[in-house]
Amino acid sequence: MEHARQFYIGGRWVDPTGTRTLPVVDPATEQEIAAVALGEAADVDAAVAAARTAFASWSRSSVEDRLRVLERVGDVYAERAREIGEMISREIGAPRPLAVDVQAAVGGIHLETARKVLAEFDFERRQGSTLVVHEPIGVCALITPWNWPIHQIVPKVSAALATGCTVVLKPSEVAPLNAVLLAEVLDEAGVPPGVFNLVNGDGPTVGAALAAHPDVDMVSFTGSTAAGIEVARTAAPTVKRVTQELGGKSANIVLDDADLAAVVTRDVGVLCTNTGQSCNAPSRLLVPAARMDEAAELAAAAAAAVVVGHPDAPGTTMGPLASAAQLAKVTGCIERGVAEGARLVAGGPGRPEGLDAGFYVRPTVFSHVDNAMSIAREEVFGPVLVLIGYEDEDDAVRIADDSEYGLSAWVSGEPGRARAVARRIRSGEVHVNGADTDFSAPYGGYRRSGNGREFGAAGFAEYLETKSILGFA
Repeated sequence: MEHARQFYIGGRWVDPTGTRTLPVVDPATEQEIAAVALGEAADVDAAVAAARTAFASWSRSSVEDRLRVLERVGDVYAERAREIGEMISREIGAPRPLAVDVQAAVGGIHLETARKVLAEFDFERRQGSTLVVHEPIGVCALITPWNWPIHQIVPKVSAALATGCTVVLKPSEVAPLNAVLLAEVLDEAGVPPGVFNLVNGDGPTVGAALAAHPDVDMVSFTGSTAAGIEVARTAAPTVKRVTQELGGKSANIVLDDADLAAVVTRDVGVLCTNTGQSCNAPSRLLVPAARMDEAAELAAAAAAAVVVGHPDAPGTTMGPLASAAQLAKVTGCIERGVAEGARLVAGGPGRPEGLDAGFYVRPTVFSHVDNAMSIAREEVFGPVLVLIGYEDEDDAVRIADDSEYGLSAWVSGEPGRARAVARRIRSGEVHVNGADTDFSAPYGGYRRSGNGREFGAAGFAEYLETKSILGFA
């Protein structure tokens, strides 16, 4: 890959200051795809300086100019979306249709959403004799994860650029190559030099340097809660804004008037999408206690129907986990579930039969789980479902909210009743009767799932400062 060992700084591909590299591994084969350069603090300094210089002019650019840039970016992205999707498939092991038709396609949706929001966004409003002005916050450090890489990168980049900010992006070192391709897209689209910068690297070096940098005005971080805490601690001395989309352990309430078979079958499939590596995955399935055995049988059958295999193999619906570290983590969680006494009804530790290479895991279902068990409280980030029984609606809501997380939730049943339950759950989003994600609606979490919101107009607000000009009239 042409630019894998370079960084994009100030509108040019440049060589790193250091010599460290890291292999990018295909999780389906355990073979190296490429090696990327790992940045140092000096690379961060150069990228931030370029972004700071570009901010002087980009922050004063007109909405029309920024709309034209976003439109060009969208056009070039559309031309290279398949290539980006195929790279995502190789980097994280997502089945090819998921990587191309969903993961990469969502990047285009986010770009178009940002353009539409920008065209209608009010950056100024009169309040009596006062003018309230929303201005770009400045240089933004964007630190993104590997699980839905483009889906996490593009909303940050597009919102920052649309609002007049400049950025330095540090993608996950597990899946950095799709970000390199995105940088090529932005370069080809003619984004002004320094407005977008890319430095690959690890969290303790590049991530920490960005969070601590005195010339970075904001950090937008998506990743684990533990890593998010460290980012916030590192950023605190400079009193910069930090927005975070962190972990989740989403409750999925099946009301007693729902079609149990249909909902359980559907949502086991939802959980296993992207091999369970989604922070909003419905991993805690709450069912009426009296129907626990029936739900367990249905979930086991649905898990058995998941086709685990190579991402390029026809019919594959679930690929490998993204890395050896992720395989070790998920396997450990499954083993703890067994040790805690949860009833294993599908899957379990060990690779699926016939898959001796690659970071594969079996779709796993535990029934008769107590919400106090670690597998009900920790974010496994794999295809591991826990079934928890509840006595009545109040008990279901109590269990759903008995979590340190509050990113997402799910509820299925009679529409009016499901909507009423959705209002009661303390979570950043609630999917009613399997509703799809709305990419223009605010996205973010309660409690230790983070702070701030992404997507749409709410996402724009995170990149803006508010100024009141008194006596303007």
